[in-house]
Amino acid sequence: MSEATSDPIQKFEREKREAIFSYGSDEAWKEVSSQWLNHAFRKKYMYNFSWLGRPIIQLPSDMVAFQEIVWDVKPDLIIETGVAHGGSLILSASMLALLDVCDAATASEQIDLRVPARRVIGIDIDIRPHNRAAIEAHPLAGRIDMIEGSSTDPSVIEQVKRRADRAETVLVCLDSNHTHAHVLAELEAYAQFVKLGSYCIVFDTIIERLPSDMFPDRPWGPGDNAMTAVDVFLAGHPEFAIDTTLDAKLLVSVAPRGYLKRVA
Repeated sequence: MSEATSDPIQKFEREKREAIFSYGSDEAWKEVSSQWLNHAFRKKYMYNFSWLGRPIIQLPSDMVAFQEIVWDVKPDLIIETGVAHGGSLILSASMLALLDVCDAATASEQIDLRVPARRVIGIDIDIRPHNRAAIEAHPLAGRIDMIEGSSTDPSVIEQVKRRADRAETVLVCLDSNHTHAHVLAELEAYAQFVKLGSYCIVFDTIIERLPSDMFPDRPWGPGDNAMTAVDVFLAGHPEFAIDTTLDAKLLVSVAPRGYLKRVA
């Protein structure tokens, strides 16, 4: 079939893949992106956004990547470590609500959207009262369960396991304490719930590539962070692999090498 008569959707997707592949060798662009990220962290750029009314401490590019993953994977449970202001929980809940709406639109029988079929679990060692109140007052609160406690506490992990065991497809997002030891413990605890084709997303792996003085009041930094934990985890877990296509097309992300896909 000639180029002129080929399927336009396939042609678009092929051209997109070729463009994304070419980004990997564009060192000048990657360097500019790195410089931009460095400046963005110093200016706290990622604090400027919200999702459906709640602050979300993320880059817009990572939010877009997240919705692509949710649409592809179609999880019925999202597990998040790290709650902060609750914006990421609201993002997850809104994406799951959209999946339910799409299911209802194509179902052969009526689905009651007032009874959430998909849910989010948010875990944090310290859920501030004002943040909890704001999350619980949100219209999507009925899809969200919050657990206050350390994400690596065996009793917390067991609570989550009981819910994950009932889920068909689980998506995990790790975004709490970014030290090597803590993230590695989270990976060992929560990646087990991710089945073939789904993801365990490890945020703030970018710390490894930022200057050592970027977080003077934090226990993490170059050599001790989420990316170093990911490297150790992957060495012992060949069932997971880095989604290099996401790395290539995002260029600006807080989670380079952090989009881990279950491949076996």
